[in-house]
Amino acid sequence: MTASSPRVPLLEARGITKHFGGVEALRGADFTVFENEVVALIGDNGAGKSTLVKILSGAQPPTSGQILVEGVETKLRSATDARAAGIETVFQDLALAPQLDAVANLYLGRELQTRNRIFRAFGWLDHKAMRTNAEAVLTDLGVKIKDIRKPISALSGGQRQGVAVARAVNWSSKVVFMDEPTAALGVVQTRQVLDTIRRVRDSGKSVVLVSHNMDDILAVADRIEVLRLGQRVRVFTSAEATLNGLVAAMTGAPVTEGVK
Repeated sequence: MTASSPRVPLLEARGITKHFGGVEALRGADFTVFENEVVALIGDNGAGKSTLVKILSGAQPPTSGQILVEGVETKLRSATDARAAGIETVFQDLALAPQLDAVANLYLGRELQTRNRIFRAFGWLDHKAMRTNAEAVLTDLGVKIKDIRKPISALSGGQRQGVAVARAVNWSSKVVFMDEPTAALGVVQTRQVLDTIRRVRDSGKSVVLVSHNMDDILAVADRIEVLRLGQRVRVFTSAEATLNGLVAAMTGAPVTEGVK
């Protein structure tokens, strides 16, 4: 690639539409994710954010449009397809099993079998390897859990969010979607989650942050893409983004004084 060649997005949506009967949730929406970045996806209620995330995570098919992964058109017919493409999603409900510990949740549905052929025939799992790998992932992301043998139900909100993020990072090779990751968290826990997001980016993966919290977005996003009425209407870099500018783009209101 030459210096003048445009960057190929890691993940790209082109002209995505989605109809629910007579309701048009997305009207030719575009979205791009580049390598090693935190890109925020924002918009007012009803803008189409959740629908677009579900489409890009394989939970719903688009009515029309293209999805490209590293420049190659890709069909994401299911969450399994998205995972095969290197895309993992942390939904707002986290989808954690509260009675299981952090290790079991990281490997839920994807447990490691023992290498011993005889024991593998009986379905034995490699608990030591899973625990070692889980501790390494949690440590790398700065998720501090004093005793990872405790059930998820005994952990704080920030720790639970950290486990959900760690699970996504552990299995993703390209992009992690995070839907409202700091909702209902306190100040300290929010700061911990934002630090975790930065660590995910620094680990070589990209993060799509979906949030209504403008302070969080301004604190951590490298780029910000704005949806309004089912279409992308503006893209900001972190350097040009301001609170007033983001709100104006989301609502269609006039840009106020001093907003880029």
